[in-house]
This record gives sequence, C-alpha cells and structure tokens, in this order.
Amino acid sequence: MTAEGFLEGRRLQMARGVLLQCIMGGYPPARFYGSDDGDLALNADPQQIHRLPWSSQPRALAICDADELSGESSRLSTRGQLKEVIARYAARGLAPVVATELEFFVFAPNTDPTQPFQPPLGLDGRREDGHSAFSVSSSNGLRPFFNEVYACMAALGLPRDTFMHEMGVSQFEINLLHGDPLLLADQTFLFKHLLKEVALKHGLTVVCMAKPLAHTPGSSMHIHQSLVESASGRNVFSDEAGEPTAMFRHFIGGLQAGMADFTALFAPNVNSYQRLCHPYASPNNACWSHDNRAAGLRIPASSPVARRVENRLPGADANPYLAIAASLAAGLHGIENELEPTPAIQGEFAVPDSLSLPCTLHAALERLKRSQLAKELFGNEFVEGYVASKTMELTSFFDEITPWERRVLAAQA
Repeated sequence: MTAEGFLEGRRLQMARGVLLQCIMGGYPPARFYGSDDGDLALNADPQQIHRLPWSSQPRALAICDADELSGESSRLSTRGQLKEVIARYAARGLAPVVATELEFFVFAPNTDPTQPFQPPLGLDGRREDGHSAFSVSSSNGLRPFFNEVYACMAALGLPRDTFMHEMGVSQFEINLLHGDPLLLADQTFLFKHLLKEVALKHGLTVVCMAKPLAHTPGSSMHIHQSLVESASGRNVFSDEAGEPTAMFRHFIGGLQAGMADFTALFAPNVNSYQRLCHPYASPNNACWSHDNRAAGLRIPASSPVARRVENRLPGADANPYLAIAASLAAGLHGIENELEPTPAIQGEFAVPDSLSLPCTLHAALERLKRSQLAKELFGNEFVEGYVASKTMELTSFFDEITPWERRVLAAQA
C-alpha cells in the first residue's frame, strides 16, 4: 500500500483463504476457510509499524491483525489466537511473561537445492570448519553482517539479551528479552524477517529450518514462560518462601497433557522431525526436569522470582504466534483443571510411552486432527484448516524421491 493510502486510513482487505496458504503456494479446498472465500480486514497494530532500515528506498512494515469484516478477530489468525489466550489469562488476573531463544544458520548462497548448505567465506577467505560453540571470535568472519543486524535491531526497537555462536557450524542464537507474549511473538517474527533481508544484502543466506545440516544439531525456538499477577507483578510460580506453588505444578501438568496433541504446532514441517529424531538437546518428550536439557520441559536454574518453564520442543521453523499460543494455552488448561504433573526426572532416563510425542509430521497431524483439547482451545475451523494445509505440504513432500532413496535402494533386489 502507498504511504498516502495507509495514512489516510484506507482499509486493506485480503481473502480469508490466504491464512491457510501452504508453503508451496496452494490452498486447501474452500470449505476450510468459508465457501465464499470472502475478505478479511488487515488492521495495523499502531505499536508495530516500522520503517525498514535495510531498505535503500523508504519502506515500512506494519504488523496487522486479521479481522472479520464484522469486527471480531478471525479464528484462522495465529496472532488472533495468541491474543485470545492472553485475554483468558487476564480474566483470571494473570499475565504471562515469555522469552524466546531463536537459533539459525548463516550459509553461503545455495543455488542448487540438491547440494548441501555450506558455511560462507569469512573475511579471511576461509569457511568455518568444526564447532565453535560460545567462541568469542567465531563470528568475526561475519562481522559486517552482524554489525548491520545489530544496527537494524536497534532501529526496529528489538532489544537483545545475548547473542552467541551455537553448537553447529555457522550456527548462532539470539535470546530476546522477556516480556509480553504478543510483543515477543512480534519481535521474533520481525527478527527472522530482518535476518533474511540483511543476509541478502551481504551475499549470505540465513536458514531457520529445524535441521538444515546432517550430523549437526538442529535449530530450536525455546519458549521460556512464567506467570505474574496483573496487579502486583509477582511471579505466581513461587510462594512467599520461594518454593514452587500449586499453580506452577498445574502449569507443567497442562503442558504435559497438551504437548503430544500440539506437536504439529510446535514442529510444523517434515524437516522439523529430522531435528527431533536426534534427541540430543532437542528432546521429543513431555518429561519435565530441573535443569536437564534432555527433558522437553526444563526448569532452568534461577532465583524464585525468575522461576519459569522452558518448552524445548518448538523448532526455529515454528510460527512464533502459534507456538507461544499453544504453549500458554496448554499451561492454562492445566491451571483451570488443576492437573498434576508426573514426577520430575533427573540424569539419564527412559521416556515412558505416556510422555512420548509423535515423531513424524503424519503422526503429529493425525494426533492434532483427533484432539478434542485442540478444538476446545483453538476452534474446529482453525484445527481443521491447519491440518488440511499441512497435509497438502506432506503430500507434496511424498511426491518427490530423495537422493537417499536413489542412492541406497536402487540396487536392492
């Protein structure tokens, strides 16, 4: 839209079906988004209108709510779903506090998708080789790129906590400062968009796939969650003596009850399960533990005022609005129904069948499709439309034969 049209308040409308467009560009049948495929109104959030600092031409980006023309939020909107979950907490006098940790890879341009990704050439003319987790010098070869990333973050008002090299070759992680869940979802979305745009300016490719390299750790989007009283700001996961509260236990119990049903929301792509089937630091389970990275739900070591639950299941490829909404909705379900968690696990452990999660996209979609809990929390229209769109993507994947199949199976009798 032109700046003039936007400033005049001209309404921007979009077909409802676009909210269910799959990643290849197609759409499920129109019955999943209203047989008429009527319009939605895109209403800009006045706090999320940004001039784009990386653009050579004056351009701005506005994050919008997708609303029905009658005024209510569209049930197909993931941002709308998150706002509804936050409102349910507010009705109980509670406010969720969230932080995201996003991992990503920086690669050289990959013009042939049949070839593996490669690290970029650094300023020294060499490609990174080996693992440089937490090295103070590991990103020096990409310093011009990261300098512009930092400058663009500042221009967009994206505060960062820590930025580091992660375990994989040319893999990095940012921790965004904790705050309001909707704000953190907006910031995570903006940061991913910023990364890709700035990378293109520097002749690089940023990849937020869950598992872009074989034999290398995948990329997660861990979600840290706590709850505070809306009036006082007190963390309700800790009592006056600094001990865990019943609400803390119930929140964990709700997450355990919902993680298997919601796996397709946390791990939305075929590639997501490449990360989860190699479980080191990517736990595909609903166990919980104090400071054990093998558990899907980890309680980081912290003071009582900072007591929180880290959901380690979501990948970097997850929709931040939907992943945060699903995680918080599951926790609220536990609070409302006073669900008790299983005992905490420590050390090496075997995952009980009751706490194992789907390990393929097909299995996760089947679980989501049958989930009464998901339909109660997100509505039939959203669940059925999401499953329909993701099933199209899965079918498209199965329409191709992989190099592994040609290499290994062609010689079989």
